[in-house]
Amino acid sequence: MRVYLLILSLFFCGMMSAQSVSGTVKDSNGLPIPGANIKVTGEETATVSDDSGNFTINKKPPFSIEVSSIGFASKTVNVTGSTVTVSLADEETKLNEIVVSASRTPERVLESPVTIERMSAADVKATSSPTFYDGLENLKEVHFNTSSLSFKSINTRGFATVANTRFMQLVDGMDNSSPALNFVLGNLVGLNELDVASVELLPGASSALYGANAFNGILFMNSKSPFTNEGVSTYFKYGKTYQDAAGTNDYYDFGLRMAKAFTPHFAGKANINIIRATEWIAADYNSTTSGGNDRTNPNYDGLNIYGDEVTTFIPNVGQVSRTGYAERFLNDNDIKSVKADFSAHIKPWANDFEIIAQYKVGFGNTIYQGANRYALKNFLMQQGKIEVKNRNFFVRAYVTDEDAGDSYDMRFAAWNINRLAKTNTQWFTDYATAYQLSSAVLGLDAQSAANYSRTFADTNVSPGLPLVPTGGGLPQFQPGTAAFNNALETVTNDPNLTTGAKFKDNSRIYHSDVNYNFKEVIKFAEIMIGGSARQYELNSEGTIFTDTDGPIRYEEFGIYTQVTKKFLKDERLKFTGSVRYDKAKLFDGFVSPRVAFVYSAGKDKVHNFRASYQTGFRNPTTQDLYIGLDLGPFALIGSASDNLTRYVETLPTSVAAQAQGFPAEVTLTGEDAYNNAYTLRSVTAFAASGNPADLQKANISLIKPERVQAFEVGYRSVVNKDLSVDISGYYNIYNDFNNFTRVITPYYGTVGSVESFQALANGDRRVYQVYTNTESQITSLGFGAGISKKVYKDFELGVNYNYAEFQFDQEEDPDFVAGFNTPKHRLKGSFGNPKAFKNFGFNINVRWNSEYIWQSSFATGVVPENTVLDAQINYAIPKLKTVLKVGAANLFGEDYIQVVGAGQIGQQWFASITINP
Repeated sequence: MRVYLLILSLFFCGMMSAQSVSGTVKDSNGLPIPGANIKVTGEETATVSDDSGNFTINKKPPFSIEVSSIGFASKTVNVTGSTVTVSLADEETKLNEIVVSASRTPERVLESPVTIERMSAADVKATSSPTFYDGLENLKEVHFNTSSLSFKSINTRGFATVANTRFMQLVDGMDNSSPALNFVLGNLVGLNELDVASVELLPGASSALYGANAFNGILFMNSKSPFTNEGVSTYFKYGKTYQDAAGTNDYYDFGLRMAKAFTPHFAGKANINIIRATEWIAADYNSTTSGGNDRTNPNYDGLNIYGDEVTTFIPNVGQVSRTGYAERFLNDNDIKSVKADFSAHIKPWANDFEIIAQYKVGFGNTIYQGANRYALKNFLMQQGKIEVKNRNFFVRAYVTDEDAGDSYDMRFAAWNINRLAKTNTQWFTDYATAYQLSSAVLGLDAQSAANYSRTFADTNVSPGLPLVPTGGGLPQFQPGTAAFNNALETVTNDPNLTTGAKFKDNSRIYHSDVNYNFKEVIKFAEIMIGGSARQYELNSEGTIFTDTDGPIRYEEFGIYTQVTKKFLKDERLKFTGSVRYDKAKLFDGFVSPRVAFVYSAGKDKVHNFRASYQTGFRNPTTQDLYIGLDLGPFALIGSASDNLTRYVETLPTSVAAQAQGFPAEVTLTGEDAYNNAYTLRSVTAFAASGNPADLQKANISLIKPERVQAFEVGYRSVVNKDLSVDISGYYNIYNDFNNFTRVITPYYGTVGSVESFQALANGDRRVYQVYTNTESQITSLGFGAGISKKVYKDFELGVNYNYAEFQFDQEEDPDFVAGFNTPKHRLKGSFGNPKAFKNFGFNINVRWNSEYIWQSSFATGVVPENTVLDAQINYAIPKLKTVLKVGAANLFGEDYIQVVGAGQIGQQWFASITINP
């Protein structure tokens, strides 16, 4: 403990050198500029101005400094004394900022060969959203799929559900994707907003540089260096959330950042962020079956009611479903999110060579929507990284580890709570008995008999009839009672999905990257080489994957090179060419080329035209390959060749089958799902006609990587130094698009045999969801335009528009589900001024989207058009280095959805105080 306290004391208590220079950065009106970057010319020594525009550099004069800040012209100043004042002139620099992600090398946004969006540290402070991550939705090209108040998935250029496996997110170079789920869990293990240096977004294919999963977009979140951004910063937000289903609830958000450069050679930092709130409760009770949206429909299946999916046909009664539980009763709807990171930075020499050791962790509660709705409870994900880098190279290795904690499937929870009271056989027997006797003895009509029999099956109460529940079954457990709470605890702690709902996962990813830029060695062009390697380790103990006999491991690697060269007079034409080769253990190698040109026109080269062609690919996810999950009505079986024999299940046959001489039990494997099945559509037709000629064999090929060819053109400019313009258009061609389909396997007999016809007629059939590729070609196209202008002094107005659509011939593949899930039209606007008048600033954002079709394995429906207004005002107190902010998301708006089946998004009001931002 003493050693621990000593380390803390050293970390957060340091003495400044006596040889230092103090300075202030101001604008042309004499107002302080916070967040300005101050760098000693020719050295790596740097710092950032505070909220009062003040800074300190620990260096003895004389020397010169380079001062820059977004929205101002950069300036070099000679320092000869112990104090210095720097005045920066206003300048529109949004498209003149430096980015790295587009080409893995620093370049101006104007010269980026592809579309890129950026959020700076200043933008983070000015966001009108409750968190900076929420504020990403205001960027051009970005659309959110919101599954939970704390879980938002970024969608760029379509084909994305909540589980957006076509999008990649890198935080300080580390892939944030879940090892088991293969998609990003929002900002669970992202950045504390106090530590955000910049955010860069590439909305298109980026496989040529970043590999397999950079298929439809990639987000880069970069944190601040403790060498240049020292000090202790903190914020606290308190607010209210308002939703029709959940009511009014508290919202808390706390952040702390501590950073210190102890010497020019050693620095460290620590961050922590804690959020507490109440979930956006999912309360869509419309039935997924025909016959009505309430319990007057005997086969009612409410979208966010679980347990009523269990249904059967009762002779002389009809199709009947069990009584389920609303989602709100199956979890505590309590949002908890805690993330922290710690890093040590070493610069052994007086240059930019740096060694970084970093640890990140995030844990908490949220809700994820996939094939079912999952309560992620005490879910934990952590990353550890070692990186060595300088301006020309980096080598990094990291591991991502996750623990599902106490997470569970809410649909299975409802099924098995019901079964604890009565088995399905007991319940349906009670229902049928009560229906027949209430009709015959009490003379009830069909609807009254249905109500009576449900009451008896659920409560064991039968007015006017001496009915006894079958097998001593118990009444259905009622939410809020001790019996219900005990039952919920029982099933959510049981990983056997026939009796419980818990899923386990301790999967990992091991990853390494290397990159070297020869720009200081080779002069005729900028040449870069690099590569990456990754190993997946799946470990769910058989609750998700077919890994009952131990972890499943497989690997992939990639290498790439890039050449950048400028041509013509004044180097107006910039060429970028890159190629990458990737090889995964389970698939053939794949080559991804990219070619891009940028031409800078005009006297000052401010009119920049770009065109690019690139290919991308996406390997099937871990679930596409190795899932083996029995969901009750159907089972999910991954498409890896060795997975087909790993999945095995034993099922009972019908009484009719046994009377016909078939065995009482059959054993099916993944081989049956992929090689001995009928199409779902043809079985439906056979059920209606009874004609075996209607049946069609499902020809399912094993899944392989999907491919895209992306064409993009664009134009960027700054007109009259205050009007920023960015226009882009793209056209994508997809082949071997990854897809799932559902097929039906007969319990006995091969496809086309009389025995298989008997199996279908007897109801002895199994529905499987299998993973494959569509043979049809899919295309998508879109364009976007964004402009921003300072309309009066520092009052800035911005507008952007995006159009997106896809094309696919459904007749070529009737079972293909596109899941584009993207509005055709999106319009966004912003208006703000960080210094409207002394110490006051504000920002307003508005978003509108047209209605669109939502398709996923959980639900399909229409997302209506909606308009959302976010706004904030802030007041700075320079003497206290403090900023006060009041804001609201969805101001004056009604509840709306972005994901069919998820909770509607309500209003969120907040007030915050930030010290030393």
